[in-house]
Amino acid sequence: MTGAFAERHIGTDAAAQRVMLDALGYDTVDALVKRAVPASIQVAPRSTSDIPPAATEAEALAELRILASQNRVARPMIGLGYYDTFTPSVISRNVFENPSWYTAYTPYQPEISQGRLEALINFQTMVTDLTGLETANASMLDEATAVVEGMLVARRASKSPSNVFLVDTDALPQTKALLAHRAEAVGIELAYTSFAEASVPEAFGAFVQYPGASGRVWDPTEVVSAVHAHGGLVVVAADLLALTLLRSPGALGADVAVGTTQRFGVPLGFGGPHAGYMAVRAGLERQLPGRLVGVSQDAAGHPAYRLALQTREQHIRREKATSNICTSQVLLAVMASMYAVYHGPSGLRGIATDVARKAEALAQRLREYDLHLVSDSFFDTIRVVTPGPSRRVIERARSKGYQLFWVDDATVGISVDETTTADDLAAVAWAFGLPEADENDVRDIPYADAPPLAGVPSQLARVEEYLTHPVFNTHRSETAMMRYLKQLSDRDYALDRGMIPLGSCTMKLNAATEMAAVSWPEFSRVHPFAPEADVHGYLAMIEQLEVWLAEVTGYDAVSLQPNAGSQGELAGLMAIRGYHRANGDVERTVCLIPSSAHGTNAASAVLAGMKVVVVACDEAGNVDLDDLRAKIATHADQLAALMITYPSTHGVYEHDVLEITQAVHDAGGQVYVDGANLNALLGYARFGDLGGDVSHLNLHKTFAIPHGGGGPGVGPVAAKAHLAPHLPSHPLSQRKDHAGGVFDGGAISAAPHGSASILPISWAYVRMMGAEGLRDATAAAVLAANYIALRLKDHYPVLYAGEGGLVAHECILDLRPLKEATGVSVDDVAKRLIDYGFHAPTMSFPVAGTLMVEPTESEDLGEIERFIEAMIAIKAEADAVAAGEWPAGDNPLSNAPHTAESVVAGEWTHPYSRETAVYPVHSLVRTKYWPPVRRIDQAYGDRNLVCACPPIEAFA
Repeated sequence: MTGAFAERHIGTDAAAQRVMLDALGYDTVDALVKRAVPASIQVAPRSTSDIPPAATEAEALAELRILASQNRVARPMIGLGYYDTFTPSVISRNVFENPSWYTAYTPYQPEISQGRLEALINFQTMVTDLTGLETANASMLDEATAVVEGMLVARRASKSPSNVFLVDTDALPQTKALLAHRAEAVGIELAYTSFAEASVPEAFGAFVQYPGASGRVWDPTEVVSAVHAHGGLVVVAADLLALTLLRSPGALGADVAVGTTQRFGVPLGFGGPHAGYMAVRAGLERQLPGRLVGVSQDAAGHPAYRLALQTREQHIRREKATSNICTSQVLLAVMASMYAVYHGPSGLRGIATDVARKAEALAQRLREYDLHLVSDSFFDTIRVVTPGPSRRVIERARSKGYQLFWVDDATVGISVDETTTADDLAAVAWAFGLPEADENDVRDIPYADAPPLAGVPSQLARVEEYLTHPVFNTHRSETAMMRYLKQLSDRDYALDRGMIPLGSCTMKLNAATEMAAVSWPEFSRVHPFAPEADVHGYLAMIEQLEVWLAEVTGYDAVSLQPNAGSQGELAGLMAIRGYHRANGDVERTVCLIPSSAHGTNAASAVLAGMKVVVVACDEAGNVDLDDLRAKIATHADQLAALMITYPSTHGVYEHDVLEITQAVHDAGGQVYVDGANLNALLGYARFGDLGGDVSHLNLHKTFAIPHGGGGPGVGPVAAKAHLAPHLPSHPLSQRKDHAGGVFDGGAISAAPHGSASILPISWAYVRMMGAEGLRDATAAAVLAANYIALRLKDHYPVLYAGEGGLVAHECILDLRPLKEATGVSVDDVAKRLIDYGFHAPTMSFPVAGTLMVEPTESEDLGEIERFIEAMIAIKAEADAVAAGEWPAGDNPLSNAPHTAESVVAGEWTHPYSRETAVYPVHSLVRTKYWPPVRRIDQAYGDRNLVCACPPIEAFA
């Protein structure tokens, strides 16, 4: 072991590892891993490294303090979809900084996810109420990617034969950049328009920014009608706070509404993570990308929440997927929804009114001195024509600690928010040179009596009610709010309760020291478009992390912009596309993908303009070399890329990986190595040395960023030097040059550096582990997986193994023989594990009827043994069903999970005891996790789709 932090991060100490190694028959952990990992790809520990020796927790925090001090916490008035906000302390402490919320996994096991599912139902209801549309999903990655997804929804649902999508010229610049990059890849033609013309050209859809980037508020009703007349759909990006005062997109006739919920109490964080949103009119709910939470019922007939329409999940639809997004921003969506719960409808309207009055007061003061506004109708943003160079105004404001937006040489943009004060307004007025404002005595601008929305047409004033559900009108006191949040978290299972042994989705320790800096104002209150001089600390930290990640992966360049693994995939494939096109190889559009691959691989390839060709896998789970060679030969001239996951999705190290990548290169293709399983490789092998040209990494897996109940995530893309010029860029980035070169590909995320505010987590993880600690973590993870596989193989067959019978960092337990012999299904086992106090492993992926188990390096031997004990006991219970001791339809497995109510209310009529139901092992008596609902009826929920807060009577 190396250093105090590595010893705390890795759950098994030397004595525990000795027990496990003795069982497996190896002298050292290193010997075990070197037997599992093919010798041909192993790398020796480096004698020199760009990663400094492991720091202590105190040292890492001190270094982060130095980096943080290099960021200037200014007063950001740049706007463009990003605003300073007050996070209510009760939400900051009880959600944002609470491991019960940030260490939870995606709610695929809904019975133990009822708390965050209720919070997401609140989020969906908040969005549908404010947008005036019927159905909202459980969040998007950010506003700009939500607009792209809205465009794709319009394309699928439109009756128009046109290939044109109309784009508002007053759209946010980052949205324009994303639309241009993404539309080109899928053959959509963008037509920019101010919508001022008398007629609207035929198009399959149109996009309107409401209010516009300039702040302008106008009535798009006629444009909506004209687009509909051509069979097109209209997507409106709307500011949710403005919608408390303005007519909703639904009332204007929009088909889709998108946007961000950042200003609902979620810190700026240099661009993220924030929860975007999408809502659709009736009839489009089955076109929604991402996740949708619905209301169903459990086995007792009680209301229960679950993910709705799960057949839309991208790992099922693969190349037929309508989106590659398989995640959301749950933690941030929870925060935004709780901001609405905390303030209620009247509180939100009060905040919006206050913001509008501030903007109007500033505008009026500027008008009094003959300064011209670009638009006289606005909510929170004005653009001012300057009599002299606009840079002078920007610099005067900056000298007082304010960041304004440079529009052009003669125009300055100013956005106000809930944190803006009268002194702030006066300082901005001074920056414009108002003669009555003294430079050394900034005076107040009174705004309390300014009329809100003074220039907005009366027909755009909101008349519809919103947030009428009791949840938004009940929790007014902090006591009530604190207790509500505690009730919800108690209904969930997160890492703070026990192991979440999910294959394919590493759930490791998220140490408190790693999390600490995320809340510091020097990181949290920084605008993503702040000038470079104000963000030196962020840029230095980002460059260090880029260099470290490049070293451990064997690549030359890393972009941290992608804010999810799926977006990292897309960025890597778009880099390959850009490379081939730059070389004149426009015909190279075929992407080979093994049948075992993550489903987002195929979806990402389609969205990058590629054609998916599936490569078979053999009985051992490896890529079928003969089929690969045949597919390469068939598509040699059209081959763009091969996407593989290493170790494979089946949890084994493929020994032919070098032969596979060489065959692709010989045919002129590029190799994309999916980095989802990097936790099995780090320190022992590198993707770049396997023949990889580009990979995405999951910082929310291998590098300790928490999953947050299904988001946030960070999915950096790493590439060899020849692909570096095609990595993501951004029109508002502080710099285009990176440690690995100048990036000039299109934008992938709304912010230049993606979800930058959570990068200190991974920075701290690498800094405190050091290169040796990262290697030790890999070894401990592989050891734990092989120990579980060994202990359980006599009870459940291990489906795939590599040389020496070893697996990688995860193993697939085959439950199909159990189903055949006993009738007990994989669902029964997963739900019964809840009664034993566990979150189930990954179900039926990548093989139906199996469980994929990944213990990670963070779990200690006691927790690993507890899981093994539970799985062995469940096998015995299944055997008892097969032996006729319990009926097939009435046994502890088919009835699992058991709630407290189910064992204490009414007469007990089951053929097994109450103790067997809820205390199958004695250790649970004092530590029992009680699921809040019984098994949920998924089919009922899909037949009766309800995706908003049910009335309170439903729970009576």
